[in-house]
Amino acid sequence: MTEIDESKTLKPTKTERREKFTNLSDIEIKRLYTPGDIKDFNYDIDLGTPGKYPFTRGAYPNMYRGRLWTMRQFAGFGTAAQTNTRFKFLLEHGTTGLSVAFSLHTIYGYEADDDEALGEVGKEGVSIDTLKDMETLFSGIDLSKISTSMTINAPASILLAMYIVTAEKQGHTADKLRGTIQNDILKEYIAQKSWIFPPEPSMRLIIDTIEYCAKYVPQWYTISISGYHIREAGSTAVQELAFTLADGFAYVEAAMKRGLDVDDFAPRLSFFFNSHNNFFEEVCKYRAARRIWAKRLKNKYGAKKVESMRLRFHTQTAGVSLSAQEPENNIARVTIQGLAAVLGGTQSLHTNSFDEALCLPTEKAVKIALRTQQIIAHESGAADTVDPLAGSYYVEWLTNKMEEESEVYFKKIEALGGVIPAIKANFFQKEIASASYKYQREVEARDRTIVGVNDVQLREPCATPLLKIDENVAREQIENLQRLRDQRSNEKVQAKLDALKEAAKGTENLMPYIIDAIREYASIGEVMATLKDVFGVYVEDSIF
Repeated sequence: MTEIDESKTLKPTKTERREKFTNLSDIEIKRLYTPGDIKDFNYDIDLGTPGKYPFTRGAYPNMYRGRLWTMRQFAGFGTAAQTNTRFKFLLEHGTTGLSVAFSLHTIYGYEADDDEALGEVGKEGVSIDTLKDMETLFSGIDLSKISTSMTINAPASILLAMYIVTAEKQGHTADKLRGTIQNDILKEYIAQKSWIFPPEPSMRLIIDTIEYCAKYVPQWYTISISGYHIREAGSTAVQELAFTLADGFAYVEAAMKRGLDVDDFAPRLSFFFNSHNNFFEEVCKYRAARRIWAKRLKNKYGAKKVESMRLRFHTQTAGVSLSAQEPENNIARVTIQGLAAVLGGTQSLHTNSFDEALCLPTEKAVKIALRTQQIIAHESGAADTVDPLAGSYYVEWLTNKMEEESEVYFKKIEALGGVIPAIKANFFQKEIASASYKYQREVEARDRTIVGVNDVQLREPCATPLLKIDENVAREQIENLQRLRDQRSNEKVQAKLDALKEAAKGTENLMPYIIDAIREYASIGEVMATLKDVFGVYVEDSIF
């Protein structure tokens, strides 16, 4: 193909808005892409057909023509009873999967009456202390007929145990349960910072859940390897892609070291990605992720099953991109981000509510967010054909570029000895902090335009109604917890906790012991305290 002479082509319109056009990963974007930019492109090797290796075009052959993505709205606030009401509201309005947001004290493994929970109970998510709360959370909701995702990490094994026992009390065996537990502790050390134990015992607990579910909860996704929080902490799209997949490889290696066959557990690993503002960068990120995962699982880890190589992922639109200024603008942002996730081939999607830069979402806001997904699904035509952007010179070049940049990061991580040594060396943390700082400087210098924030600012007072959590929530939660302690058999609880402690000192799988303690209504705080006595707690080295 003849090369384009830019000087002649651009002579009539030489002036451009900016000196340099880059995406959020600081990849320079050319004015025009041609076949010359993908001259080594091989359709069969680089793309193939959807549902087949290397899965660049999609995880499944028919994608949304067969079944739409799961519309899974993240929800949780106040008490279990209040969130149960919100779940039922969402189900009535067409959501097809539930996603649980937990209160901060639950995320850190504290009970509602702990001093560390003061002022936080039910403010950021639903307060769950015991099995009784989990039973209330899903009261009137048949767990054999709904897929549930739970965003919990350090105490993930405990919340999974609560869910399994709640289902048992509804009359359902564990093999009927469908859903996902986030259970991704590595990204906590990297980005979100809600760890409890040191990395090594934390990895033990995760592999325990993987091993247990492979035998007894076979339809459950045992881990949601999460780039979302890495991106929310300020990473670029390339960093999100590379660091998330590196975490995934680390979990595969840990499970194989336990003695598990890769094809016995890899099909139940899933991923969780962010969808940010740069539309094409996000689409290409998802396409590159599928291809990288497939290649690594096949060529390095020896996977034989197609399901082991098939990367499936949930997407949430970028909370960090939402603005408190002119919050209605967030509806447009979320629509574009949601469309990018769909065109990138997501298996489930959460669209953020427009008021989330101000508060937990109101019913009106969450309904608009859900309707946004439904309009994309039923009115846009985006779900009618598989991977409609394939073949675009720009899309294929950028997909390749995202893969190339990720491989550079993989080599750096391997040179440091792997993910956990890189965490302890603060490699990920420094990379993300630098990217976040650079982005914020660009916004402040107006090198990047954020509509309504650093451009076309109206400076009108915000009139958006806010959802406020009643301070009585904490008192009610504490009273319920104290009442349960009076009603349960504390002797049986202590016996189960003692058994768990002894098992933690050895090498047994801890899930059966945790489930036994939960059946007796041991609290999350009691289980965590028992494990802390054996595992200790993690303290991060300062990097600044």
